[in-house]
Amino acid sequence: MLGIILLSPVLLIATIVTKCTSKGPVFFKQYRPGKNEKPFLLLKFRSMKIDAAEIPPEDMSIDDQSHMTTKWGHFMRKTSIDELPQLFNIFVGQMSFIGPRPSMMIDKEERLVLARRAATPCPYLVKPGLSGYAQIKMRRDHDVEEKAFYDSEYVRRMSFWFDLKIFVYSFLVLFGFAKGR
Repeated sequence: MLGIILLSPVLLIATIVTKCTSKGPVFFKQYRPGKNEKPFLLLKFRSMKIDAAEIPPEDMSIDDQSHMTTKWGHFMRKTSIDELPQLFNIFVGQMSFIGPRPSMMIDKEERLVLARRAATPCPYLVKPGLSGYAQIKMRRDHDVEEKAFYDSEYVRRMSFWFDLKIFVYSFLVLFGFAKGR
């Protein structure tokens, strides 16, 4: 709740700019597998044009992604502002601050889902997170096997101190003070 209150000016500005700079809804909503693969409705600010196809990032070139993203959406993605509505997912208990990032459902991102299911321990044993170990290690890299490895490694090493380290490092990577990897 505190995060929502403190970031409410950013949430309000992002809502207004998203609505004023492109047609369509302000929010992108999509079912994603949560803890134990139970589906939940993930919220994000819409960064893509309304006619953009739902294709997993690893199946698209950087150029394709760029053409499908709005100008404001590009900025939101670069700064991760598009992820802020997930604070509401955290508030209602569907997500946590730190954990494996929620993948698309199996028909959209089948390789990642299958790689996670095969990993030991399975990343689906915990709630998905706003940030995670794979994000700070890989940032925008989309190698599914490596992502599943880091997600599994997070579950294996999960603790308050490891979460705190990932939380702090997420901000350092986001603001350019550290690089993933």
